[in-house]
Amino acid sequence: MPANTEHQKVTLITGASRGIGAACAKLFAENDYAVCLNYLSNTAAAERVQAEITDAGGLCVLMQADVSIAAEVQAMFASIDAQFGRLDVLVNNAGILETQCRFSEITESRFRRIFETNVISCFLCCQQAVQRMSSGGCIVNVSSMASKTGSPNEYIDYATSKGAMDSLTIGLAKEVAAEGIRVNGVRPGLIYTDMHASGGEPGRVDRLKERIPLQRGGQPSEIAEAIYWLASENSSFVTGTFIDTSGGL
Repeated sequence: MPANTEHQKVTLITGASRGIGAACAKLFAENDYAVCLNYLSNTAAAERVQAEITDAGGLCVLMQADVSIAAEVQAMFASIDAQFGRLDVLVNNAGILETQCRFSEITESRFRRIFETNVISCFLCCQQAVQRMSSGGCIVNVSSMASKTGSPNEYIDYATSKGAMDSLTIGLAKEVAAEGIRVNGVRPGLIYTDMHASGGEPGRVDRLKERIPLQRGGQPSEIAEAIYWLASENSSFVTGTFIDTSGGL
């Protein structure tokens, strides 16, 4: 176990090499959490986040794993056990979307990829986390306002996956509440992240921001603040609920 970490709280953040996940990693580190930063393949980006945290005096351990694969998830959690011996917070942030299209154009293989990354990863990580939170803990699932809007003509598959994530959040929260484990979610709206480029429209937030009552897109740091609040003792009577971080949409 690393020196001086025996009583330090530990958080695992999936998909944390960029965007909302990276903002969460930095915020938790600023609040004296040891951060386990999961990423899939962009080692350089993950190392940049790690360096920023360690340069500021924080502790950040990189954990490369495909969180949609059970064996890799199990190995990642075993590594957390070996290095820290505890897990206090899980942030399920890993997620993908694909190029905008109508529902009729979505292929079965695409639909499966979206669900494996967005839903199966959440399921697998939640199972492992709950096993390690015998003294209580917090899980925060990063959903999307798409789960409420359905994202017609763009990402119905992505929206559907986030709807499944919402149902998982509600059901698990009720199941483990008596064990001292709180499970909540955030639903970001139009946020300035690289994900929009994956959907084929890097400037999507600017195109749509006038629809937002606050008249602007959100920043990853603003979503991270909501996630951190749900993971903190300041929300100790909150479980099975969601914060819509969407500027009023």
